[in-house]
Amino acid sequence: MLIAQVTDIHLGFEPDSPGEFNRQRLDRVLEELAAMEPRPDLLLATGDLIDRGDRESYERLREAFADMPFPVHYALGNHDDRATFAEVFPAARFDGGFLQYVIDTDPLRLIVLDTLEEGRHGGAFCEARAAWLNARLDEASDVRTLIVQHHPPVEVGIPWMNTDPAEPWVERLGACLRGRTNVVGIVCGHIHRAITTVWEGTIVATCPSTAPQVALDLRAIDPDVPDQRSLIIADPPGYALHWFNGRELITHWDTAEDHQVLARYDANLQGMIQHMLAERPGSD
Repeated sequence: MLIAQVTDIHLGFEPDSPGEFNRQRLDRVLEELAAMEPRPDLLLATGDLIDRGDRESYERLREAFADMPFPVHYALGNHDDRATFAEVFPAARFDGGFLQYVIDTDPLRLIVLDTLEEGRHGGAFCEARAAWLNARLDEASDVRTLIVQHHPPVEVGIPWMNTDPAEPWVERLGACLRGRTNVVGIVCGHIHRAITTVWEGTIVATCPSTAPQVALDLRAIDPDVPDQRSLIIADPPGYALHWFNGRELITHWDTAEDHQVLARYDANLQGMIQHMLAERPGSD
């Protein structure tokens, strides 16, 4: 099973500009994913879909994804607005006022969580959402499951983007997952960088953004001292591919750009490929 992921699209960062920079970056990624072989089974768009919560930007988002040759599933981030999203995407599956739902596929079950607390940059996961997640996990406790959400529940080391591990929502989510053996991973966005770690016994992977990336700077930051550090950089737009091979979840990150090719599979390299594949069990 192959799952594509895009995140932190931030359409509408340039208001009243249908051809804005962020739309151009998104279109480059979607064009690459649509032409990919093998084709992804589905696409996750994991929050900060637009920048200002406005209807027009959601309509442009809907237009951008309209012709994708596989299903697109959405999660919400801190820049999103639930009510406006629901107006533009009336088929969206809300439960208890939150955009949270299950995607039943074979061989992997996906649970999409809503970590939005409107007006707050960081994540949220209240008792109601925790009860909903526990119920969904309990009803299929032997099915391999992937958790999908916007905010990572881990401290990533970039001070102005960190999640404080002492935040109550982090412990609440951790309590839902602790001791469960069927959760294969958590995929997130929010940080605008490719990051991976292990938390509560499972892999957490954040996807690079289609919008500009966050600069990698792990120094402490003083909110009272503007030190001219880089915050946002125009690295190429990124995406993730999560491949579930029936045993493990393997995440690849890539960028939508013209990669400089240094070697191709031609007659000169055929012997190398034959030799490498011959070493695999059952190849003789």
